[in-house]
Amino acid sequence: MTYTIGEVEELTGIKTHVLRYWEEVIPGFAPKKDLGGRRIYNDRDIDQILRLKFLVYEKKYTIEGARDELLHDTAFYDANSAALDAIREIRHELTQLYLTVRKYRV
Repeated sequence: MTYTIGEVEELTGIKTHVLRYWEEVIPGFAPKKDLGGRRIYNDRDIDQILRLKFLVYEKKYTIEGARDELLHDTAFYDANSAALDAIREIRHELTQLYLTVRKYRV
């Protein structure tokens, strides 16, 4: 599943200008762009955004500290990929349900 930057803002609570800034300062954090140049986020991008949000806003990391922690997380992911893939799949299904309910609620 892919998401627009507006959908990502709604799902994560992170403003679009912050997402664009994170693209500039976090290595490897850059969503793909479609032919029109619009950002297209995937489930892995959502995971990274939620992790960054937790580190910066809850744990009070600096953006540099959060970047370093994300790099450390990559090694952890490699060792636990099956469990994390299952969690990602469940989150994907819940996100789809949320977007469907939101669509018909209006």
